[in-house]
Amino acid sequence: MPRFAYVNGRYVRHADAAVSIEDRGLVFGDAVYEVCQVQRGFIVDLTRHLDRLDRSLGEIRIRAPMSRAALVGILREVLRRNRVVNGMVYLQISRGVARRDHVFPSPEVRASLIVTAKSLNPAINAAKYAAGIKAVTVPDNRWGRVDIKTVGLLSNVLARQQAKEAGAQEAIFVDRDGKVTEGGATNLWIVDKAGMLVTRPADHAILQGITRTTVMDVAGKLGIAVEERRFSVTEMLEAREVFITGATTICLPVVAIDGQSIANGHPGMTAQKIRDAFFAVAEKTVI
Repeated sequence: MPRFAYVNGRYVRHADAAVSIEDRGLVFGDAVYEVCQVQRGFIVDLTRHLDRLDRSLGEIRIRAPMSRAALVGILREVLRRNRVVNGMVYLQISRGVARRDHVFPSPEVRASLIVTAKSLNPAINAAKYAAGIKAVTVPDNRWGRVDIKTVGLLSNVLARQQAKEAGAQEAIFVDRDGKVTEGGATNLWIVDKAGMLVTRPADHAILQGITRTTVMDVAGKLGIAVEERRFSVTEMLEAREVFITGATTICLPVVAIDGQSIANGHPGMTAQKIRDAFFAVAEKTVI
């Protein structure tokens, strides 16, 4: 079955989708994006994703190309055309097409919108949940506003490639003070030696993940206390559990970092409890 995409007003075959060579997202990375999980025929946490999209657009001063209702209609149509029941939907908004110049186009041009979707096999994540993943630490050399979900992800790309070459599946960024920030494409959590669930505060140094926010809701429902504070690599390595959260991974255990096993080297119970309760707590929007 062919895949389909939406590009600036048209639904086209994925293989035929194209943008202008002067689109500012291509030339400057002058664009923001969102990724939503699709599970059992529902878009997960759509309202929170679109709220964050609005914030990102506001932070870099891009005018939304359409209303939220119209955007939701496009997301649903792309998912329907691709027959996605379990998978993901990706949307990207750039400042638009204009002659190459660092300053904003004047007069203002219409923002560009791309939407794609694909199916994912739930069994693949299930296998990762059962075994856990490995990670490596890398220096956090990203720009100072990673709280804005822009497409400028070169540092993340290089970090994840470094992880892959080390036989790991995620990179964990560490700031100049030796404190953990987040994963290359995920937020990071530990269960410390006292049994407290800990994650870094959502300041400018990390992206305030939508799954991260919903995990806090889930933890509250389960009676699990959450502490937002900075923590060191040493504390992470000595933790009872380490796990990452993201839209397409939900709550994924990390069982080894830099070649050192976390606790007994097996996935922990906290991550499993949160994952098992996640879908019941998360917002679900029917396709």
